[in-house]
Amino acid sequence: MGSEWPLGSVELKVLDLEREAEFYERFGLNRMSGDAETATLGAGGSQLLRLKALPEGRQRPRHTAGLFHFAILLPSEAELGGFLRRALEEKLPLTGTAEHHVSQALYFDDPEGNGIEVYADRPRSEWQYPNGRLKIGTDHLDFERLLRIAAQADKKFSGGTVLGHMHLNVGDLDRSQAFYESMGMELMAEAGQVMRFMSWQGYHHHLGINLLEGRGAAPVEAGVRGLESFAVRRVDGACTDPDGIGVTPAA
Repeated sequence: MGSEWPLGSVELKVLDLEREAEFYERFGLNRMSGDAETATLGAGGSQLLRLKALPEGRQRPRHTAGLFHFAILLPSEAELGGFLRRALEEKLPLTGTAEHHVSQALYFDDPEGNGIEVYADRPRSEWQYPNGRLKIGTDHLDFERLLRIAAQADKKFSGGTVLGHMHLNVGDLDRSQAFYESMGMELMAEAGQVMRFMSWQGYHHHLGINLLEGRGAAPVEAGVRGLESFAVRRVDGACTDPDGIGVTPAA
């Protein structure tokens, strides 16, 4: 995946910059630059994550919009298996796993509760489209198979690693869908009345939106820790989505 991949990086506001940066280095990212107020991390020389210090910030209240998780896409399931092995050996904070039919996924929380997904895609030839919509489900992940095919458990993510998708808590699905459709995304799948998946160019999703914090969840507040913005290669200028989440141009 090169510069044509539509997503760039994600920016988080954090209460303890050094603790968060050290966690993400241990998790598998390289610290690329930083100072007393920011830290930039990535893989293979490409930026994936920017942390911004918010030392006097507040915890995110319930029933507010913001980050559900950001997702790190690995180049192969063998690399995902290797990462799973390392996560188990190093006791990284694994919170869940899933077979999504289009991908295999591992879920984590960072020290401040920001959700992280690490996943590998299944071949597009295996994706299913019952009733004209892509099937994205949640089933049991075959741990043993992933560990059997695992590549060497490297300490750092490889250079083919990218920000695969963003998944957001929003206050109104129709409103958010319309906003992101204005950037050229299309609806790919739905999960009941609470979750939708959108993308460019037929990918399973570059964006998930959900109502898990409740319909009418309050917008993001400036002084609250969590998601500040994410970068997209399909926009020319910075903007803010209906829930107060920034969308910025990616390099």
